[in-house]
Amino acid sequence: MNSVRSPSSVESDKIQRKVGSSLFQIPVIWAKKLFVRFGVLPFVMVAILVTFGLWESSFLSANNLFNLSRTSTYLIMVTLAQMICLLCAGLDLSVGGSITLISILCSETLVATSSYGSGGIMLGILVGIGVGTAVGAVNGFCTAVFRISPFIVTLGTMTITQGITLIITRGGNPILGLPKDFVDILGVGRLWGLPAPVLVTIALIALVYFVLYWTRFGRYVYALGGNREAAVVMGIRASLYTFLAYTVAGAIVGLAGVMLTARVGSGEATLGLEMPLLSITAAVLGGISLFGGEGKLYSAVLGSITIIMLRNGMDVVNISSFVQMVAMGCILIAVIAADTYRREMV
Repeated sequence: MNSVRSPSSVESDKIQRKVGSSLFQIPVIWAKKLFVRFGVLPFVMVAILVTFGLWESSFLSANNLFNLSRTSTYLIMVTLAQMICLLCAGLDLSVGGSITLISILCSETLVATSSYGSGGIMLGILVGIGVGTAVGAVNGFCTAVFRISPFIVTLGTMTITQGITLIITRGGNPILGLPKDFVDILGVGRLWGLPAPVLVTIALIALVYFVLYWTRFGRYVYALGGNREAAVVMGIRASLYTFLAYTVAGAIVGLAGVMLTARVGSGEATLGLEMPLLSITAAVLGGISLFGGEGKLYSAVLGSITIIMLRNGMDVVNISSFVQMVAMGCILIAVIAADTYRREMV
């Protein structure tokens, strides 16, 4: 005989199913809130830590994490520059070509003035930063005055800087013989137990934070990216602040180029060519909008660290560099798609 269930029993089952369904929905709801607020970054970071931590235990070792902190500094610098351009609804594809030219001209100056000691080193550093600033100023001038698309302008300057670099180096020959003090201090030096690149990056993050959040320049950059027409109506000189944004970004790239040159110990015609892809991926991964006016500094820094963690993890488990290129391209597309979807959910 079929047993007949009492009404109270049926009601109890309904309540249990409803409670179970509610408990299942809680993490989904929180994940959705986390995604809307912070983007895909938290999920990618957790996935990287879990995947490579279980795959290879040395990935989470103190030595590897220390190397990560030092390696990520250069991408953080370039991503900060990219962030400033993105905030005002721009883009900078020239950062890679700019770094190659910075490295070569900085190295040429250092070698030529090596007999002048610290004075020659300071001159080489200023030349490197000056070259980056000049490239950024050209980008800003063409974008602001001639109203040319930032994509076209920076693509053009990328080609120009790479071409000049190859002309100077006669096809890409490295510049050797850099002063030992330059490499020892900025490349492998330490202070208070921390690598010099880490300290320089911390100081740069603090400076960019102050500029973006405590100055008129920072407020205007966000305003231009958020709604350019409204910003102009409010009296903001759009052309001036667009020019300044690219110039400041160029100066930051100049510093990154000098630090990268010290790290490798020579002027290289291929140094930093992957930076456009990596910096854009890191910025978007950190929640910096491609449409301008949206994004936080700390998110850009975390996005850079995440990208370096991913590359380091793939190196640790011996994934081919060619496969890594494919992975980075796929991640860029996926991150941009996720960012677009998140904007629609807001």
